[in-house]
Amino acid sequence: MTARATPTFLVQRAGERACFDHGWLQTCHSFSFADYHDPNNVNWGALRVLNDDVVQPGQGFPTHPHRDMEIVTYVLAGRLEHRDSTGSHGVVGPGGAQYMSAGTGVRHSEYNHSKTEPLHFLQMWVIPGKLGIAPAYGQVEFEERDRLNRWLTVASGRPAVDAPVRLTQDAAFYVTRLAQGRHLEHRFDPGRLGFAFVAEGAVRLGEERLASGDAARIAGLERLAVTGDDGLLVLWDVPPQ
Repeated sequence: MTARATPTFLVQRAGERACFDHGWLQTCHSFSFADYHDPNNVNWGALRVLNDDVVQPGQGFPTHPHRDMEIVTYVLAGRLEHRDSTGSHGVVGPGGAQYMSAGTGVRHSEYNHSKTEPLHFLQMWVIPGKLGIAPAYGQVEFEERDRLNRWLTVASGRPAVDAPVRLTQDAAFYVTRLAQGRHLEHRFDPGRLGFAFVAEGAVRLGEERLASGDAARIAGLERLAVTGDDGLLVLWDVPPQ
């Protein structure tokens, strides 16, 4: 039997993130990214990036390269348009997810599909479980009921956890919208890490209240208890690196 470590619960408030206003893009980084580098905040286990981005109408990220990274983008509001060098093209709406395995290398662009409304999404990078594989792209849409007061498993590379988006890393990504006073829990296997981020509203993780933009880094915890305050919570269950 594997012994559990002493539980760790580290809260990062929204204002403690590295935030930048580029005019066309307002972005907040939970981890080191681009011009923001903190050697003590590079990753949390296999989770390497969580960016909270708002892109203005008709604007976006021009074509740029990636390799050896698994990228999951979860759309909060608006419509995200994607094109890449494999010929893949898609548009994802609110509550939908876009997945790209950069593999041996891919070039892609991401734009706000709307000319009138802003686009808000979370982009998350996971260190891959396999290197040297061919690039891949996919997208999936969900209904509000799929995540209302329940866990919606969006992506997984865990053998026992099914999801429409398959990762090569032994990680899983969940989303829930919890109404006022509703409860959920998530159980972690020994040695696993959790990263919980409040995208909208507020939730309580145990006794700690987290509001929009707040996050918690979790280690050595067997059971995470969540209470809703009309909050949208995303949760990663990842291995240590």
